Formats: sequence, structure tokens, C-alpha cells
Amino acid sequence: MIKVQNIIKAPIEKVWELWTLPEHIMNWNIPFADWHTPYAENDLKVGGKFKFTMASKDGSEGFDFEGVYTKIEEFSLIEYQLLDNRIASVRFENLDTEAKLTETFEPEATISKDMQEQFCRAVIQNFKKYVENFKS
Repeated sequence: MIKVQNIIKAPIEKVWELWTLPEHIMNWNIPFADWHTPYAENDLKVGGKFKFTMASKDGSEGFDFEGVYTKIEEFSLIEYQLLDNRIASVRFENLDTEAKLTETFEPEATISKDMQEQFCRAVIQNFKKYVENFKS
């Protein structure tokens, strides 16, 4: 399993909202400056589906990240299964004025584990910046 975490200077409710709403996902779900998420759908409930299209801005590469939610505990835990049957989770921990976000997932077999961890770490760092700079 790969595990990536970060401490975000924001209340847990804000972290949860910005993590789960498609209009926000499209703003932070990017690993590199030359990538973007042009499409996001998210039906946040057990059995609900999600799909995020991630692509390079020049259109040379991209993929859909999609799966089905298997467990939801508001402000605490999101578990899901990807279309290739790998499992993953995102844990949210309330630290008073901060939140700890921990993403854990089974690595994809055809891509190096280090590359997947770096990719995830970059997305989580981007999320942290987005949340901490977000003006509601």
C-alpha cells in the first residue's frame, strides 16, 4: 500500500467540502502545473460513483480516475474501489484548527510505486495549497 498524508490549516468541515465537491476537485486535482482536471463527477454515497478526468494541458496524455464508494463516514473516512478492483481510502482527522488528511491506496502494477507516490503527494500538496488559500 502507498500512504501519503498532510496537515492542512483549515477546519475539518472545509477540508471535507473542498475534497468532495466536483467544482473544487477540478481546481486542485492536478499533480503538475501542465496538467488539469477538465471533468469531475462525484456521487458521494455508498455505491455512488466518481470520475475525474486528468490530462496534460497540451492533450498529449490523460486518464480517467474512477470507482465506487464502499464506505463513507462524514468528516472522517472515504473508502472506495477503483474500476480495476484496487482499494483505497482517505482519512480525515480533526486537529482543532487543522485537519490531517491521509490517503492510502493499492499501487497500480504497471507503474512504479515511487512514481505513484510522487504523483499522489503532488496532488495532496496541491489540495493543501488550494484549501489554505480558498476564500469562501
